[in-house]
Amino acid sequence: MAYLRVSTVRAAAVFASDLQRRDEPSAGQVQRAVSEAIRAFGCAGCAGRVTQEFGDHPETAVIRMRRVRSVVREAFADPAPEPDPGAGLFPRWNPALAGRQAAASEA
Repeated sequence: MAYLRVSTVRAAAVFASDLQRRDEPSAGQVQRAVSEAIRAFGCAGCAGRVTQEFGDHPETAVIRMRRVRSVVREAFADPAPEPDPGAGLFPRWNPALAGRQAAASEA
């Protein structure tokens, strides 16, 4: 049994969905399209639709899949981490400097 990456399954689901490039979908719309396509066709069904399209129209399917993969990457990108409000308030303990820090405090 082959295991697929999550991004591959998501791309196949968007490819199989009714989402159109001209709609300029938001991240939320892409995420909903993935959920709806997987619910409607299953992962294997989405992959089957991709395979069918590549068989019928390989010249346009390649271009479409490239765009779909980009849309999926953007829609499911991890948001930038929020800064830690306590960062920088307390110095980090460095074990390499521990001996020197102790000697300096005794002097």
